[in-house]
Parts: sequence; structure tokens; C-alpha cells
Amino acid sequence: MGDAMTTQTRTDLPGRVIPIIEQEFDDFETEAAAFLRGERDEAKFIGFRLKQGCYGQRQPDVQMIRVKLPMGGISAEQLDAFGDVAEDFVPLKKGHITTRQNIQMHFIPLDLMGPVFRRLAEAGLSSREGCGNVVRNVTADAYAGINDEEPFDVTPYAGAYVRYWVRNEITQLLPRKWKTYFTGRESDRAIAEIHDLAFVAKVREVDGEKVRGFEVLVGGGLSTMAKHAIVVDEFVPVDDFLMFSESLLRIFNEADELRKSIHKARIKYLVARVGPEGFREMVDEYLTQDWTKEERPTWEELAFLDDEEAAAPAARADAPTVPDDERAAFERFVERAVKAQKQDGYHSIEAHAVRGDLDVRQWHGLADVVRDWGNDRARVTWGQNMLLRWIPTAHLYGVWRDLNALDLGGDDAGEITDVISCPGTDSCKLGITSSMGLNSAVRDKLAQLDIDDPATRRIRIHMSGCPNSCGQHHIANIGFHGASIKQGRRQIPAYHVFLAGSYKDNDPLRLGTLLKLRIPAKRVPETVERFIGLYQRERQEGEEFNEFFDRVGQDPFLAAAQDLTLPPDFGPDTLPMFIDWERDGLYVLQRGEGECAV
Repeated sequence: MGDAMTTQTRTDLPGRVIPIIEQEFDDFETEAAAFLRGERDEAKFIGFRLKQGCYGQRQPDVQMIRVKLPMGGISAEQLDAFGDVAEDFVPLKKGHITTRQNIQMHFIPLDLMGPVFRRLAEAGLSSREGCGNVVRNVTADAYAGINDEEPFDVTPYAGAYVRYWVRNEITQLLPRKWKTYFTGRESDRAIAEIHDLAFVAKVREVDGEKVRGFEVLVGGGLSTMAKHAIVVDEFVPVDDFLMFSESLLRIFNEADELRKSIHKARIKYLVARVGPEGFREMVDEYLTQDWTKEERPTWEELAFLDDEEAAAPAARADAPTVPDDERAAFERFVERAVKAQKQDGYHSIEAHAVRGDLDVRQWHGLADVVRDWGNDRARVTWGQNMLLRWIPTAHLYGVWRDLNALDLGGDDAGEITDVISCPGTDSCKLGITSSMGLNSAVRDKLAQLDIDDPATRRIRIHMSGCPNSCGQHHIANIGFHGASIKQGRRQIPAYHVFLAGSYKDNDPLRLGTLLKLRIPAKRVPETVERFIGLYQRERQEGEEFNEFFDRVGQDPFLAAAQDLTLPPDFGPDTLPMFIDWERDGLYVLQRGEGECAV
């Protein structure tokens, strides 16, 4: 296990899950300076910097930092730290929440990355193993610990898993990346099923005593071969779950056939090849090997124990009351964005960060909100929003008022206008299209439609700038991934279309159906409008979008969009079609080598 847990005094506060090792920053600055002087092999340096969460961009001479927020936890101090870094080091003056509960900041010159690491480390934030073929950020249900559906809070155990695997010698050069998820809610199970490894909290009675444990799922994933995870064990007691996870990661690390092609190097390919029963037999065999007899820390020694309830505020006597002229809007916000916690008198609020972006003002403003009205803590969601927790009832209006001042007070988190997308060609080497630009264009179209029908508002729209599904387009009701159309000597940015995916509460995981059409990027907003119109006109009473799709099939959707697929001839009147969203020049398909598999 090494000495990761002994390098600094352990703290159990949000975001302070991964121990900070200052020597790593010294080493990074030394190696980066040598690389910039031409004294280091580029391929070897890329592998080195990825371990520290420093990722290359499609733009030359700048980097992205990916900061891990295990279980999505973040403190007021850390919100301020991100605001400081955005202001002092990031040209765009913003940070981006990813669908993996990371924070990414872009366009940072390599020689400034060392100071960025150090500023974030002052607040306990780590980007260690945020990139590369390692155990990536460990994610969890943002409602863990406050939802009455869960048998127990998974947070302490997820934290132990993080600490067990960060810097672990077994996982420093895996065949590919490894993504893990923890949840205690059956209604959240769909997200668990798209991960390499997922733990779903369970309680069983054993010899007359209630024992905590996990149902363990393995082999899920999206990208170019989307797969549901299989259940590899229905119940692993918490005392055994770390060793059980080690058997899985040893199998993965030692699967040499996965190293033959980076495009087929995820655990899902091994599970698919040997089958569920064959994989379970492999696990059973590994658990009989000599490595299981080696001494290792227990989960109790590594557990992340943050007593959020002890830090919860009492209601302030000076909390403002709702003015009469704001009451209707506030009540709508409470209905849509606020959930009661299982702890009496407290609530969670999902603040909608448009496109997952937060600027300097918003970072610092959110820090003030959780200090003033909450318990100095929040959690980022995999849906690219910020979940404020432990808010007393009397504080709800004060939070809403302050969120409105930060342009974060929208009541549409998790609804149709809360469009999810990856950065696409804004920064990613693998990006084909401007998915962030399309995000804005689709939201503008939805704003024009002014949808108030509840069933339509429940439709989720996702988009990715390439097939790799960082925007998780496979599981949206309406999903898009970047493509291109060749028209004569020119190219048109375009999108493939997926319909009727699902991941919403109480829905089973469902992968969307790929339609046989490609839509030019500039026509996607109209495509969305036509699909919504088709659903609203022809659905039956009480019929949700996916139920409607199941009843009518693909043909009505194909017919609704068929004329939009026809590429125009190049000319002065059609020039905008040959330019991607939020771009100025003619579109040219440019896709570089990504660094995820380096």
C-alpha cells in the first residue's frame, strides 16, 4: 500500500480525502521545466503529468487540470480556492463540473501548473490520478447520507476505497482507466450500471444480526460499446469489500489480452468475452490466491468520517422572509429544486450550473452561500450541478435569493432545459464538434418554446462532441454525439441521434436507440423542437417520452427529421451550415490522439 496515508495528518473534511504529498509538486515542476527545455521524451512526460491530473488540450502549449472531488464533496474553502485559481491562472475565468464529479480548468500554460497544484493543495484538493490508466475519481450519489431510501450512508466506505487505491502500486499502469460509483439508493441504480465497478448498499441479517454490505456490479460502460454492468456478487460484507475490489483490479491489471488494443481495453470487454459466470469464477479463483493473506489496512482505518450533521446550522433568527411579490416564483423553486432530507427540518437544493460552468463570481458566491446558510459543505452532482445540503427550512428563501444574484437560482435542475454536454472541440483532442456551443443553442430553442408541461419537462437531453459519451448521450431521452457530413469538397458539422435512453430515478438503465440519420449541427435545435412537438401531439394520456417511443417506434421520428438531414450545397446563403456553433471559420474535421489511454 505504500505510505500514502502517513504523509500528512489525516483530516475528514469535504474534499480532503486524498492525502497531499508536496514532493509530487516539486517533482512535477522539475520535470515540466526539463520538458520545456527539450530534455525529456514527450511520450514519457505525458504519462508522468497525467498521473498528476494534468491533461493535454487540442490547443498547443496549454493544459487542463482535472481536480478530483471524491464522492462530489466540496467545502466553502475549496469553492474559494477554485475561484482564486480561475481568476489568477485560467484565461476563461471559469471552471467546469464534469459528469464524473471532477472540476476541470482549461488553457493553463504548463509552467503555471505547479503553482495551480499548490494553491489547490492549500485547500486540501488533489488532482492525483485524475487522468491516465488508473482508478479515476471515485463518484457517489450526491444525496448519500440524507436520503431516507438508503440502508446506510456509503460516504465513509467510498472514502476508504479512495484512500486504498490512490497511489497503490497495483493500479499505476492499468490496461485502461477504471471508474467506480457508490450508492445506497435502488432508484439511483441506473447510474451504477454504467461503471467499471459499482457498489450498491445492502443490509442482510446474518446469525440474527444486521450486517452492512454491498451488491457489487462490474463491467458497465458507455462509449463505442455501451454495456450494462453485471452483478458479480449479490452481497459482500463491508469488512470484505476492499479485498473484493482488489480481486477485481488484479484481474483487470493482469489481463494481458486487454493491453493489445487501447480501444478494447476496458473491463467490460473481458466480462463480455468470458461471460458473467466465467467472470465470477475468475473472481472466486483470485480470492484463493496468496495475496489475500498479505496485511492490509481495514476499511475502518481508511474510512472518511465527516460528521455533517454535527456541523449543520440551526435556523438563523435573522433569516429573511419571502416578499409577497416573490412568493409564487419561490414556491415553484421549492417544488422543483428542493428536497426534504431524512433529517427533520433540513433540505437539499440543487443549484443549476448552466453547461456545468462556474465563473469566478459564482465560485466565491457559492462559498458564501454555504457559509451563510448551510454547513460549509456542498456536493457536485454527476449531472454537472451543485447540491447544497443541510439547509434549514427557514433558510430556503435566503439561499434562493442569493443563488438568483449569482445566476444559479433556476428551478430547472434535472429537467429538459438542464442540458448536459462535454467540452467537445472547446478543448478536447478527441472532439469532433462544438458540443458546448450546441448546448447553448438547444437551451435557447427550449427557452423560446417556454415548456410548462410537466411530462415534457422531464425529458433529458445530452450531447457529446464525439462517440466517447463523456456527455453520456447514450442514456438520455434525446441524445446526440458529434459526427461530420461530407458535401463536395467541404465538410458540415453534424450529429448522430439517440432516442429513449434513461437513467432517471426509479427507471432501469436503458441505452438509447441510434437512429439512421445524421443531422447538420445547425439543424439540431429544430430537430429537438420537432421531436418534442411530435411527442406532445401524439402521446396518450400519462405517456412518458420513452413509453411513447416504444409504442410508435422510430419511423415517426425519422419522418419528422428526414428533410433536416439533407446537406445543402455550399454557397453564400448556406455558409452558416458549414460553420460549427460558436465558431467563426469553416468547419474541418480535426481529431487528434487523446491521452485517456496513454
